[in-house]
Amino acid sequence: MPYHITLLLFLLLPAGFLRHSQPSQAFDRANFYSIMSTGKTKDVNEELITVRASEIKEKQAYEGALLMRKAGLMKIPAEKLHFFKLGYIKLEGAISTSPENAEYRFLRLTIQEHAPHIVKYYHQIDADKTIVIKEFKNLQPDVREAVREYSKTSKVLTPQDF
Repeated sequence: MPYHITLLLFLLLPAGFLRHSQPSQAFDRANFYSIMSTGKTKDVNEELITVRASEIKEKQAYEGALLMRKAGLMKIPAEKLHFFKLGYIKLEGAISTSPENAEYRFLRLTIQEHAPHIVKYYHQIDADKTIVIKEFKNLQPDVREAVREYSKTSKVLTPQDF
């Protein structure tokens, strides 16, 4: 009898383990931009899990932007700085490997525009704006929509730019 129980556990345990290790949802770019815009800490954390579990090529940039967004939601200054630095490394790494990627530049522009002046993360705003405007028509439709929505409240981008 113990042999049958062991065999049953051996057969069932891996199936249960694999089912729970899968991401709860697939990555959705429109949802990502919605969370970047209005997400709460819980939403940002859940989206980080989704991005980390995905196989998308933009993973590093998205994770970096989410970490920097999370930094803005933290209450403790040390946590703010910690998450901002982690995100900075990832987003800047993605941009350095693909400097003409307008979506990455848009992500950085949105972070730079809202980053506290003390972190001195504002030097590429004009260059990022130029690339986003120039490459706007080549962006994916959901990214173009995010840019349009962002431009309605931005001090850097305006709806007339597009």
